[in-house]
Amino acid sequence: MTEQATSIEQQSVNTIRLLSVDMVQAANSGHPGLPLGAAPMAYVLFSRFLRFNPQDPKWPNRDRFVLSAGHGSALIYSLLHLYGYDLTMDELKQFRQPGARTPGHPESNVTPGIEVTTGPLGQGFANGVGMAMAEAHLAAVYNKPGHTVQDHYTYSIVSDGDLMEGIASEAASLAGHLKLGKLIYLYDDNDISLDGPTSLAYTEDAMKRFEAYGWHTQQVKDGNNLDEIEAAIKAAQNEKDRPSIISIKTIIGFGSPLAGTNKAHGSPLGPDNVKKAKEFFGWDPEASFVVPEEVYEHLRKPGEKGAQLQKEWDEQFKKYEQEFQAEAQQFHVSFNGDLPEGWDSNLPVYTPADGELATRQASGKALTALKKSVPYLFGGSADLASSNEMDKSGDDSFQPGHYERTNIWFGVREHAMGGIMNGMSQHAGVRTYGGTFLTFSDYMRGAIRLTALAESAATFVFTHDSIGLGEDGPTHQPIEQVVSLRTIPNIVVLRPGDANETTEAWRIAMTTPKSPVCLILSRQKLPIFDQTVLGSAREGVAKGAYILSEADGGTPQLILIATGSEVSLALESQKALQGEGVATRVVSMPSWELFEKQDKAYRQQVLPPSVRKRVTIEAGSPIGWAKYATDEGSSISMNRFGESAPAEYLFEEFGFTVKNVVKVAHSVLNGQPEEEDEKQVVS
Repeated sequence: MTEQATSIEQQSVNTIRLLSVDMVQAANSGHPGLPLGAAPMAYVLFSRFLRFNPQDPKWPNRDRFVLSAGHGSALIYSLLHLYGYDLTMDELKQFRQPGARTPGHPESNVTPGIEVTTGPLGQGFANGVGMAMAEAHLAAVYNKPGHTVQDHYTYSIVSDGDLMEGIASEAASLAGHLKLGKLIYLYDDNDISLDGPTSLAYTEDAMKRFEAYGWHTQQVKDGNNLDEIEAAIKAAQNEKDRPSIISIKTIIGFGSPLAGTNKAHGSPLGPDNVKKAKEFFGWDPEASFVVPEEVYEHLRKPGEKGAQLQKEWDEQFKKYEQEFQAEAQQFHVSFNGDLPEGWDSNLPVYTPADGELATRQASGKALTALKKSVPYLFGGSADLASSNEMDKSGDDSFQPGHYERTNIWFGVREHAMGGIMNGMSQHAGVRTYGGTFLTFSDYMRGAIRLTALAESAATFVFTHDSIGLGEDGPTHQPIEQVVSLRTIPNIVVLRPGDANETTEAWRIAMTTPKSPVCLILSRQKLPIFDQTVLGSAREGVAKGAYILSEADGGTPQLILIATGSEVSLALESQKALQGEGVATRVVSMPSWELFEKQDKAYRQQVLPPSVRKRVTIEAGSPIGWAKYATDEGSSISMNRFGESAPAEYLFEEFGFTVKNVVKVAHSVLNGQPEEEDEKQVVS
């Protein structure tokens, strides 16, 4: 078969294909197969459906497009360049090179027009579900008779690999339940994955699976037939109460000698095969990065149409502002990533007279207060609301027919929850949060990592944070999860020690614009620190660590550093040590990341270099604590899994007692660190 670039549309499709091939070949790295096969569907979507303004990539009512198959990034860069976004030909020529805005996988904080950072398969699928959820919610909140403020589609190109990933199944199940009719996915069905044919591992009828999820499904047998693809998308748009997926049969690496094989998936075609592909499409085999002027002219028209649509939307919004001033103001504030005036005025403050309170309970009270003052807080729990202290009423949850509600019933879908939260955050207009047990952060790690990479704001609420979980046992008792989260760049992990520190942790979560925040919260009740005699949580938590209780005389011989439920243990141990004449300072350190951002003077004020006798106390892995303990100190931590027993027994058994802290402190003061035993780490 030979295909000639006869019509302007076919010429445009082939330009998209061959620009992508040239990018991969110039970099000698990348994935040419997907752009060669999927360019027709991308062309139809961008030219005939997608509403966008390349001069304003953040127009609130634009359609969203997610390249979930992010390995095919050369495709989206070609599209952005050709359709008029601020991405030059020189940037395309620097594909995958240092400092270029064309990295190996799409990054939303690097390239204008990229909606969300994708690449790990399945993540973009979940992101798109989050964007569609945000659109449905915002439309229900803001749209009024005669005024349509939010009304867009969310599209994605997904691959065989995306559909194999568990996160995609989780997200698809929720999207079907929610009846997200403005979610349309184009499935690049080419029967090939990186290692070989999908038939070796993937043989189910995927469309029947999606039918079971409650999706509208279609099949296009010829992925090069532009009109068939258009007809399928139109049919998907007409399906109002079900998300849609269109299986479009393509040939990976179409037009190249490697077509239909996994060799076209993840490696450059090679100079000879590039020439042969160009000959196949009627292109000059010796020319690279060529765009005919008539193609530029043709492909700039959709963006010009989008600019006119935005102009009309802007004019309509001015009328909306006059009639619905409060809603318009909230719309602006939320899409700008700001907070309403007085948003934190009702955050609770506690005294010891309020009695003991688990930090998960304090978190719930803070969240309740915030949702009254920040109505665009949009989130929920992965079927653990009663444990995470979130809204437990399913009758008040975000559901079909009630998209205006802000409580999301995620179901037992932790990984999808993380990806959906990332998509909602990148959509803008909502502030998102999600809760589960800390041990299940392992399921979510891929999504959390991408949220951090994308410099996206989201609050991950992780409760049941240690062996304090008790009888549920080691399957649910986190050991390594806190330090694991701390290793992710551009993240803030907060493990507050009492109710007031928890309130301040939420304040930080709400005011951190470009980083996800993880709140690590206790199941068990904890005493409330008396702020009339101890350090101020309001000032201290924001700095990551602070002097909670100063040593007698103001000059410490020993510093106890603790987080979370172990801070109260440190205070009790301080009393015992000072009763023996050991001047002991207690430092509460809810966040390593925030502490490290403070200037050197403050860090040395809290942890003076001259005081190297230190004991850190955290009921989790000791990894990383040596930096703060110093080579003259010790860490009371966990180096094994817990066991099923009441929390009081476990803390005694594993050495989280005043008696053991005092014992370890004396060994540090005497310069004789104790040996490790099989249950606890004293390093």
